Amino acid sequence: MSRLEDLYKAREILRREKLELSDKQEKQLNELEEEIIKKEILPALSKDIAPRLEPIRSDLVLVVEYHHGKPIDVALSRKVKISEIVGTKLMQPDPPVEHREGGEHKKPVENKADNTVLRVTFPDGTVIADSKAKVTFVKTIERIGLMRVRTLGLSFCHVPLVSNTLDKKYAKQQTPVGSGLYVMTHSSTKDKKKQLDKMSDQLHLGLKVEII
Repeated sequence: MSRLEDLYKAREILRREKLELSDKQEKQLNELEEEIIKKEILPALSKDIAPRLEPIRSDLVLVVEYHHGKPIDVALSRKVKISEIVGTKLMQPDPPVEHREGGEHKKPVENKADNTVLRVTFPDGTVIADSKAKVTFVKTIERIGLMRVRTLGLSFCHVPLVSNTLDKKYAKQQTPVGSGLYVMTHSSTKDKKKQLDKMSDQLHLGLKVEII
């Protein structure tokens, strides 16, 4: 996995030095990561799994949910196409959003005067509370599961909360999260809390979301 490790080390150095990448560069890095995983990791994984699946004579699809540093979740389905499980709509590019032109659109603020911080506590005791509400918001969605959140169909400013395309107006407010997905963060801390509360209710997560 040397190429993948080199990629992550390069990203970490850039973050440590507080050097921001353009959307194009972020996309290129994400595409390179996917290419390495597809060409180097998945073939090796398939080779390891194949002997264990040999006794099974039925057609099925295995779905693996992976988050770095956490135990993997594995599920199976009798359906023989992945698109039948996650839904073809989730795999198709999101249609472009037509925004109204004219007039100034006031950008939401994080209420810096009060130094507000978003803190999310999971039922297992895990706490996510970065000094920036945007970072907490994105990390929480990643821990919940990007595709799980995407299935809810939530949006902000008519842009999907978890999208697989960059919006022509709010691209700078869409945080790249890998796998060609982006999280819409163009919202106030209060609105981020409302969105996380809605995710928790709809997915029965039992999250405690606070503004402190």
